[in-house]
Amino acid sequence: MYLNRVRTSALVSLRRTHAQKRFFSSDDMFEAFSSPSSGTKKESTSNANAKPIDPVININRDYSASNEPKTSISDIFTKSLNDFTPIDTPSNNNTTNWSESYHGLGNAPFSVEAQNILNSSLPDDDIEITPDGLLYLPEIKYRRILNKAFGAGAWGLAPRSETLVQTQEFGGLLTREYGLVIHGRLVSIARGEQTFFKEQGIPTATEGCKSNALMRCCKDLGIASELWDPRFIRKFKKSNCENIFVEYIPTKKKKKIWKRKDEDVEYPYKK
Repeated sequence: MYLNRVRTSALVSLRRTHAQKRFFSSDDMFEAFSSPSSGTKKESTSNANAKPIDPVININRDYSASNEPKTSISDIFTKSLNDFTPIDTPSNNNTTNWSESYHGLGNAPFSVEAQNILNSSLPDDDIEITPDGLLYLPEIKYRRILNKAFGAGAWGLAPRSETLVQTQEFGGLLTREYGLVIHGRLVSIARGEQTFFKEQGIPTATEGCKSNALMRCCKDLGIASELWDPRFIRKFKKSNCENIFVEYIPTKKKKKIWKRKDEDVEYPYKK
């Protein structure tokens, strides 16, 4: 009987020790989930007033040791048209170097009359839709709105970088940064982009890139802002557009495209 009591006591002690190993304190838990890069053991502290460390807030987010190489836009667009030379403007010259200057940015609002023109709602007839369902305003209409608000000759696009080119197997992509200047003030900066299908199309693509940058700059002025409003997009497409099946003429395959209800299906599609 004495041996049975000894064995029972030893078994209870063993189970108690095993249970203590299964449950550990919150400090031990934080140490278990802390960054393995620290490599230091938990040190006991004698300061009873020390604030506890929150394991959620104090997660190690140091990415400085990342082995991934840092890339710039020149690493992606490996070719240049060499069409940009920074201007060294003398200090006594009143000419502004728009390739670097931010003169007038956010200096003062435009007149109320100009703002009313810029923020006016677009007529439904001006809005177009791409076959994949994106609403857009033709670039020439951005120019008309700027001319109406400020006058022809009172605004312009100033290049702020060279034209960078990324070539692919068939054609490629080019990009350039522009600044929109109105009444001698910088208003917005945007980078335009445009695809091309062969090198002979690069001159035309540079014009498309400029128009793309203009559209992006005009967003800061509120021009055609409804085209980025999800509710307006859904409402306009429901009332003015339709999604129909057509035949793609080159391959004679059926596909679904978007079009305005008041327009016919045009090449390269047919009903």
